[in-house]
Amino acid sequence: MNILQYLTDESILASFLKTLSPTVIILMMVANFIILTKGADVMIDGVVSLARRTGLPKVVIGATILSLGTTMPEAIVSVTAAWMGNAGLALGNGVGSIVADTGLIFGLVCIFSVVPINRYILNRTGWVQVGAATLLVLLSFLAWIKSPEAPVISRSVGFLFLSLLLLYLFMTYRWACRKESLGYTDDDASLTHTHNLTASATMVIGGLVLVVGGARFLVPCAVEFAYRVGVPEDIVAATIVALGTSLPELMTAMTSIRKKHPEIALGNVVGADVLNCLFVIGAAAAARPLAIPSNFMLFHYPAMLIILFSFRGFIFMNRRGCFYRWQGLWLLAVYLLYVTLQYSLGINGGT
Repeated sequence: MNILQYLTDESILASFLKTLSPTVIILMMVANFIILTKGADVMIDGVVSLARRTGLPKVVIGATILSLGTTMPEAIVSVTAAWMGNAGLALGNGVGSIVADTGLIFGLVCIFSVVPINRYILNRTGWVQVGAATLLVLLSFLAWIKSPEAPVISRSVGFLFLSLLLLYLFMTYRWACRKESLGYTDDDASLTHTHNLTASATMVIGGLVLVVGGARFLVPCAVEFAYRVGVPEDIVAATIVALGTSLPELMTAMTSIRKKHPEIALGNVVGADVLNCLFVIGAAAAARPLAIPSNFMLFHYPAMLIILFSFRGFIFMNRRGCFYRWQGLWLLAVYLLYVTLQYSLGINGGT
């Protein structure tokens, strides 16, 4: 069997799970949850150790290495979907993940933890986060004006986004290297043992593999089990399936809070938003032009911009150096309203 097809075609795994007993499915869910949790533990410890070894802030490592790892499966699925002519899935993966990462995941992080604001980094990567999404909307709007009957995100736009992605990664590294401007201090007293550079990088990469792999199998198992116990399909779609693509980011965030490193979650969310726009949507459009369904212009894009500009506004107004709990509640409320309206009104998100 083609490995790429197995990784991207949910129907293959779903068909296999239908042949298993409920007991086996439960055991698989437990096993994959353990893998997911252990992978996140190892990954966060690796990030902290890597930060101490390289001198790079944890927020930067979260915004680059972790984000690349957690968005890679979405990029593969989106490129495959675009190549097979399913533009709605490709575009929906990117936009939906941005809304979930910032609204749901970062909203929860703010509610349950005090998240410090590194203004030097966030006043740069934060603007890239908002700017990339705004550019996507503007180019989509221009495509709609040019061809209102069949607007598309062209391949040239896809290659533009990929070029901007490389520039973003380079500039993030350059910003991070200016330690004197970052005010970076080695305050990771909670880490009693720092590994060498190779071991730290191996922990990050190995943890990422376990997190992504665990999420890849946990979500289909949870969906199949929900169907077995009689949960309605629309409820499953609105909860388990909708959360599935952001599960690696969610587990990373929850583990970083538990280990008292919320800045890793912040970096991962900001970086994942940038990569979902420039990498996931950019790579999919480069593979094949993406048709823009009308509901994106009327519903999904506005929801994405409301959440991202709220996040940007919070960075600007928070003069005490951290995010407030009410701001997390606002982001979470916008996300829940988005999901509720999407499924109560029957608005297709493309996924």
